[in-house]
Amino acid sequence: MSTTPVWLFDLDDTLHHASAHIFPHINRSMTDYIMQHLAVDEGHANALRTDYWVRYGATLLGLMRHHGTDPAHFLRETHRFERLRNMVVFDRALRHSLKRLPGRKIVFSNGPSAYAHAVLDIMGLHRSIDSVFAIEQMRLHPKPGSRAFRRLMVERKLQASRCILVEDSLANLRAAKRLGMRTVWISRANGCPAYVDAKFSSVLALPRAMSRLGFSA
Repeated sequence: MSTTPVWLFDLDDTLHHASAHIFPHINRSMTDYIMQHLAVDEGHANALRTDYWVRYGATLLGLMRHHGTDPAHFLRETHRFERLRNMVVFDRALRHSLKRLPGRKIVFSNGPSAYAHAVLDIMGLHRSIDSVFAIEQMRLHPKPGSRAFRRLMVERKLQASRCILVEDSLANLRAAKRLGMRTVWISRANGCPAYVDAKFSSVLALPRAMSRLGFSA
């Protein structure tokens, strides 16, 4: 493949380590939201949060379907951070690594747009990323659903064969591969599924993946 690639970057646990501080905070905020708005105890709220995430790919979708939750209000209230700058864990060499990659760079995240932009600003990547395609742009249909991918390709005028999805989620990578995208798994796990074209422990290694993915650096 000789055409310039389009890089699709997941955000959480791909470009930064969300599991360290941010995911626990969001989970706690979602549980608190469910407790308050559905008038249930903590155990019931945690069970609903997890069940809806497993069944629908996002807790929000279950709340919308079964409880009429307003999505904008939910996203705003569950992604409030008093000290976000202190919670974002990332490698400061990331900006240099992204600059070495040719082609467009799009953040493709199931998180809300305001949160994604805030995290990118903290990491100093707002000039390294061409655009953000967040849950609002997906019309609230998150990855790995095919509607999220097709909406992205239509609105950003992308060809799947030119796209490289960089992700920590195997489900999202599997969905991308079915559409004809190249796939990079960011993981320290053992093994590598057949639908993953390259695997690295960090995004910092991406410049070394160019030839493996069919592009020249």
